[in-house]
Amino acid sequence: MALDQLEEFLKKMQSEPELKEEVLAKTTADDVARVALKLGFEFSGDELLRMSGKKFGRVTVQKTQLPGEYH
Repeated sequence: MALDQLEEFLKKMQSEPELKEEVLAKTTADDVARVALKLGFEFSGDELLRMSGKKFGRVTVQKTQLPGEYH
């Protein structure tokens, strides 16, 4: 798993409000992973989802339940 890449991306997100806004506007973990990849950070949407509930610095990774999503 690219946990170190994910942690570095989250640190960058904490220090850059525009990046944070861009990430929060995404609807899927894969979308977030694509934003990260453009900045040189490699992790998958699935890896990001597996970190749901974990805290990295001031950021807690949280899966958002979308309306109409089945469990």
